[in-house]
Amino acid sequence: MKTLRHVGTLAFVLGLFTAVFVGMPWYMIVSDDPVVPWWLRTAVFCLLGGIFVVLLTLTLEQTRDRTSKARALPAESDCEVLLMSSAALPGREIAEILGLVQGHTVFAIWLGKDLSAIVRLILGGELTEYTEMMGKARAAATDRMIAKAAEMEADAIINVRYATTSVVGTAAELLVYGTAVKLHN
Repeated sequence: MKTLRHVGTLAFVLGLFTAVFVGMPWYMIVSDDPVVPWWLRTAVFCLLGGIFVVLLTLTLEQTRDRTSKARALPAESDCEVLLMSSAALPGREIAEILGLVQGHTVFAIWLGKDLSAIVRLILGGELTEYTEMMGKARAAATDRMIAKAAEMEADAIINVRYATTSVVGTAAELLVYGTAVKLHN
């Protein structure tokens, strides 16, 4: 289903750009000839067909999601550096504070996924395109922070916090930061 939606969004994007950036200039130059060439008809067909395919796949996905049970969340992978949102580690004592560590990324989704998200806004439901984007951004930023803490030979990162903001359009900036510490054995 996801592949079919990607084909539909690709057809939409190709049709849109061909119609706008080739079709309109062509029409301005040859406006006295009312015959529409085959490539412009194909571009308009791709534009409308792409929208139809995206609408159809999103509707089918929503119907399937409503009837299926909630899926279990995947287990987080084990890492060598312990992450804590609190300032204290139960049963462990902090030996040394190594300093601030952070991870940062800016993610965006392409126009085709934006189209899917806009349709989902109209139909209702979770904006899975943005959920996936933010999940990937969160994982990338967290991995970068853990890598910096590992370079400092930290055992844990305490006071972990996430911050996000919109950069431009659908691009989102995600920052994760915390305090790298060494623990007593």
